[in-house]
Amino acid sequence: MGTWVEAMRSGRFEDAWQISEATLAERDPATRDDAALPYHLRWVWDGRSFDDRQVLVRCYHGLGDTIQFARFLPLLARRAASLTVEVQPRLLPLLADLAEREFELRPFDPAHPLPPSECDLEITELDFALGARPDAAPPPYLCAQPAALPPRSVAFCYGAGDWDPSRCVPQELLAPLCRHAPCVTLMAEPCSLDVLNPGGCAFDMAETAALIAGSELVITVDTMVAHLAGAMGRPVWLLLKADPDWRWPTQGTSTPWYPSMRLYSQPRAGDWDSVLEQVDADLKARSTIMAER
Repeated sequence: MGTWVEAMRSGRFEDAWQISEATLAERDPATRDDAALPYHLRWVWDGRSFDDRQVLVRCYHGLGDTIQFARFLPLLARRAASLTVEVQPRLLPLLADLAEREFELRPFDPAHPLPPSECDLEITELDFALGARPDAAPPPYLCAQPAALPPRSVAFCYGAGDWDPSRCVPQELLAPLCRHAPCVTLMAEPCSLDVLNPGGCAFDMAETAALIAGSELVITVDTMVAHLAGAMGRPVWLLLKADPDWRWPTQGTSTPWYPSMRLYSQPRAGDWDSVLEQVDADLKARSTIMAER
C-alpha cells in the first residue's frame, strides 16, 4: 500500500484513506484538537458520524488548503443536519457563493475559536471522512467577476512565501514570458518585469480572483494562487520543485484535483532554469496559436 504521501501523490485515494483509518484508530482521543499544539498540527475528526448532526468544519491550515478542500463542503452539508464552517476571514467573500443557503460561514479567530459542535472536522479531513475523490466535486466551484484585461493576458506568481523558499522562482526567470503576451503579477509586491501592474497585486482575495478570472492563463508556483485558479477552472500552469507537496503527482503533467492545471516539475532539485525554458517554449507556441485565431 505504501505511505499515505505515496498514495495521495499517485491518486490511490482509497489506499490513503485506509492508512488514515488505521492512524485514526491508534490516536488517543484525549489529544483531539489539542490546544497545546499549533493549529496546523492538530487532528480534529474522531471518526464519529456526521449524518444528521450539527457539524462544525474548522480551517486550521493554509488558505490554499481551505480552497482545495472547500469543494467537499456542499457534499457534507447535504448529509449534516446543519453545517458551520469556521474559515479564515480573508476567504469569507470568496466562499460566500459556494455557501449560499447550504451552510454558514464564520470567521476563524485563533484566539477565540468556536466551541465544539456535535461533530467537528478539519477541512483537509473531508475527503477521508466523506470517502470522496476529487472528481466527486470537480471545479469550477469558485468564481469571480473578471478584471478588465487585454486579450490573451497571462497572470503569474513566482513566490510562495518565506516559509518554503524552495518553491520560489527567481523573478528574472519569468522575464522572457512577458514577450509573448500582456502580463500581470499576482505578487503582493512591486515587480520589475514588464507587467501591466508593476506596483503588484494587493493581498486581497477579491482582487486576486478578479485578475485570475480576467486572464487567459495563470502561471504560478505551488501556493494559494494555484488552488484559486484551479478551483475557478481557469487554465493554470503549476511550477513544482523536484520533491513537491503530497498533493501533486511526481509523474506526468496532470492532477485529479484540478483538470485545468498542467504541471511543470523540476528535473532535479533547484533547477528552475529548465522548467522556465519549457514554459517559455510552450507559452510562445500557445500565444502563436491564439494570435492566429
